[in-house]
Amino acid sequence: MCRNIRTLFNFDPPATDEEVRAASLQFVRKVSGFTKPSRANQAAFDDAVRDVTAVARGLIDRLVTEAPARDREEWAAKKRAQAQARYGSPGSAATAAPRK
Repeated sequence: MCRNIRTLFNFDPPATDEEVRAASLQFVRKVSGFTKPSRANQAAFDDAVRDVTAVARGLIDRLVTEAPARDREEWAAKKRAQAQARYGSPGSAATAAPRK
């Protein structure tokens, strides 16, 4: 459920507002337990996403570091390699065997 919650600070190019909103949406989904809230809860859900997005954007904008900004493509390739090592490649014995 929380796939879009990723590190958003200290990247080149910086995190977009859409990335911050996507992470905020996933956070609110996780906290509330709703993937899609009922009509009765929709307004509260939408308000929470808006508020979390604003707070997250403010946090990212105020954080400082002397470390060089990370390259997005390089970081993504590293994470894909870690996932492949952890879960195996499609069709491999690691992914084909059922777990008991």
